[in-house]
Amino acid sequence: QVQLVESGGGLVQPGGSLRLSCAASGSIFSIYAMGWYRQAPGKQRELVAGITSGGRTNYADSLTGRFTVSRDNAKNTVYLQMNSLKPEDTAVYYCNGRIATKERRVWEDLWGQGTQVTVSS
Repeated sequence: QVQLVESGGGLVQPGGSLRLSCAASGSIFSIYAMGWYRQAPGKQRELVAGITSGGRTNYADSLTGRFTVSRDNAKNTVYLQMNSLKPEDTAVYYCNGRIATKERRVWEDLWGQGTQVTVSS
């Protein structure tokens, strides 16, 4: 079994910054990519950013320049640095990993429990 545990969410004022972390642990055979999605109230879950084990990144078009995704492969951890936050960035942020477990050895999309980010004055 594999767990993805997020941390770093909270309340921040407009224009502020937050850094989210997500650590994968458990019966991991291999990790292809990790990333972040978010879901605002009444909206569908959307991609924020992702990064492969080789360091290739992709971002939602609207977020390029404000958000930066990075990864520590040795720690099985992905980070999301969020700058110049806006009220519309308010959402639950979910960590996602494309991971093969030791038991199944196939790529699976696994999710964390989510962390709330609220941007408000």
